[in-house]
Amino acid sequence: MKVCSFLPAATRMIYDMGLQDALHGVTFECHDQALAEKSTIVRCITEGRQYTSAEIDAVFRAAKAQGKSLYYVEEELLQQIAPDIIFTQDTCEVCQIDTKCTAAAVAKLQKRPEIIPLTPANLNDVYATAVTIAKAMGREDAAYSYLAALQKRTSRILDTLRKEGMPLKRVSLLEWIDPIYNCGHWIPFQIALAGGIDMLSNPGGYSIVIPWEKIRMYDPQTIVVAPCGFHLDRTREELHRLTSNQGWQEIQAVKDGQVFLADFDLFTQPSPSTLVDGIEILAALFHPSLFQLPQKLKNKTAALQDFPTLASSSLL
Repeated sequence: MKVCSFLPAATRMIYDMGLQDALHGVTFECHDQALAEKSTIVRCITEGRQYTSAEIDAVFRAAKAQGKSLYYVEEELLQQIAPDIIFTQDTCEVCQIDTKCTAAAVAKLQKRPEIIPLTPANLNDVYATAVTIAKAMGREDAAYSYLAALQKRTSRILDTLRKEGMPLKRVSLLEWIDPIYNCGHWIPFQIALAGGIDMLSNPGGYSIVIPWEKIRMYDPQTIVVAPCGFHLDRTREELHRLTSNQGWQEIQAVKDGQVFLADFDLFTQPSPSTLVDGIEILAALFHPSLFQLPQKLKNKTAALQDFPTLASSSLL
């Protein structure tokens, strides 16, 4: 069996479940090991270019308005691989290539593979995608072993929160900075499992642009900034677009030093293992008296106060 993954989350799951021997093609945004070992099939026209948050938002909005996709398939390479299965998605046409674009590329192949879209809306759906992938690859058992281990990690957090009777932290997790987007889909469920609540979020649905005044009135106790597609360094470069908003210094999270940056894949890359990593990080940020930041994840989050230049600029 030959498999191609057209989304990083599927690639991550395939590796996590030990099924990568059947994987032959991936997308340019997959993790480093996959990029080193597999052929890159999916590309983006913005690849390698430096845009600001506002410019990225404008580029994708323009493409959507014109009915165009920013993603494309290396068709000759796909023809050479001749996959039996292609995993794609229909959750977000901005973040990854979608099923429509995939079908257009596949239509030109002599051998027609099975296209399996993964379209999670909430956290349980994300877990179910692992079963879908493993079952299609003839190894359904691998998914259940994988998910059982992850379930133990989240159960430990919930058991501790219940035992200690900890109140929920009032949280705002942002998926984009300019314009500001709230969080949606599975992320509000991650927040809940970590002992928080984001009243500005959209559970099970798309993230949307929200006005700064809403955040100001909501006055979160903790703010987590994790723009989709951004690692910490990139978020640092853009953070002034958030901290320069009027009244920033008056928000409780800012006054208490509870503003954090985090890598995007902890939240907007929907593979069970990365999302559970995100839950563990959130639990440590929300309730540091109960949970410690896992050593292996310390390089994936940082407090705003760890960057004096950024922290001081928020007081202007």
